[in-house]
Amino acid sequence: MTMPSPNWLADLSRNRLLAEFSMWSADLIHLAADLKRIESHADVLHIDVADGHFAPALLFFPDLVARMRKASTLPIHVHLMVADAILLDQAEQFAEAGADLISVHAENENAGEALARIKGHGLASGVVLRVETPVAAARPFLGRVDFLTLLGTAIGVKGQGLDPTATDRLREAGRYIAEAGKRIVLAADGGIRENTVPLLRGAGAETVVMGSLAFGAEDLAARMRWLHAL
Repeated sequence: MTMPSPNWLADLSRNRLLAEFSMWSADLIHLAADLKRIESHADVLHIDVADGHFAPALLFFPDLVARMRKASTLPIHVHLMVADAILLDQAEQFAEAGADLISVHAENENAGEALARIKGHGLASGVVLRVETPVAAARPFLGRVDFLTLLGTAIGVKGQGLDPTATDRLREAGRYIAEAGKRIVLAADGGIRENTVPLLRGAGAETVVMGSLAFGAEDLAARMRWLHAL
């Protein structure tokens, strides 16, 4: 099994914008080839998991993550968009499949228990907020997570424009992180376009979840040089 450095989280750059590559936008027929193509460009692989209930999509499953773990040394961030009834089981299954970071939604009633399960596996953890959820809903979790991800579009739907509240929400989240007094990576997910990334970076995003902006780039190396220069 290929693994990232045990210190991958601490080793993430603080001097440039980070890039999570959303595997939802990869060529799923040629996934191994796409993993190889992005290995030197992505900071983190982002795996969306949706159950068709909490989020309208049906996305990825533990066996696929287990195979990806064998094919890449990049850290794997699993974003669970699933109902309370299966959240704990899904957290366990993706931890065993080789995830390095698992994020759950603040809207899940059992989010706290899921975070405890994730910590029990020795993994990094995160909390995610839907675009309509007040940013303050993240505050009870900040003492126990490593990532805070704010969705900038409706959950589980591709191709939407960035919600006009996204930048203000990032600034508010940044204030709460500063109050928490610990290192928490602030991530923006959804509506990631060439014209929105500078706005998100300016509002405090430390990483963006790139879909077509990365996988659809004619020159990926040039696209990443642009991103890192922001």
